[in-house]
Formats: sequence, structure tokens, C-alpha cells
Amino acid sequence: MNDTFRKFAQKVSSITGTPYAFGFSVSIIIAWAFMGPFFKYSDTWQLVINTGTTIVTFLMVFLIQNTQNRDNRALQMKLDELIRANKNARNQLIDLEDLNDKDLDAIHKELVLVHEQTENKLKHVRQKLKTRQS
Repeated sequence: MNDTFRKFAQKVSSITGTPYAFGFSVSIIIAWAFMGPFFKYSDTWQLVINTGTTIVTFLMVFLIQNTQNRDNRALQMKLDELIRANKNARNQLIDLEDLNDKDLDAIHKELVLVHEQTENKLKHVRQKLKTRQS
């Protein structure tokens, strides 16, 4: 069941993300708008587009979320592999997405500090280069 849904979700996501699908959607809306005078802009005429768009939106949310979850999971695994493969990287950063917010905040503060230290070193090096060039 999971594999069937995965394949279905990927196929639908790839089809609905095309310019052709967008053009098809626009043509449906244009056709619906042109039918307005024929149906005298009735409540039923409005209900048709409202119901149709609501159903499509409801179903697409689940399909898109499934695709995004898979893409995000694959991306996280690739990043984890890069961290694992780099001997200078900290392996504590693997599976970071599974930490609670407090731990994530602590690591974020640490990384901001490292970034600031690196920036300060770069400023110092730039100043030295400027002095030598003068």
C-alpha cells in the first residue's frame, strides 16, 4: 500500500507541477466563467467551482505533503552522509531534525558563535591584506 501510494503521489505531483496542468486549470476556470451567463450566475454555477476546487485542494495537500516528506527525508540522509564522511565534521549534527527545540536552539547558538568567530578572523585577514597592499 505504501509503495503504491508513493508511486501515485510522485506521479501526480510531477504531472500537476507542469505548465500543461496549470494551463488546463486555467482553461477550466475560463470555461466556468464563460458559462456564468448561460446559468445566470446562479448559486449552483458558483457551487460547481467551489466544490471542485475544494476537493482538488484537499486531495493535493496530502499528495504534496507526501512528496515533500520523502524529499526532505532523502535530503536529510544525504546531509547526514556528508557529515559522517567528513572527518572534521561533528557527528552530533547527524539526525539533528530529531532533537527537541531546546537542544536545537543550543546548537544554533553555538553555530552562530562559530560563524561570528570566523567572520572576525576573516576581517582580521582582510585588514592585513589591505595594509600590505598599501
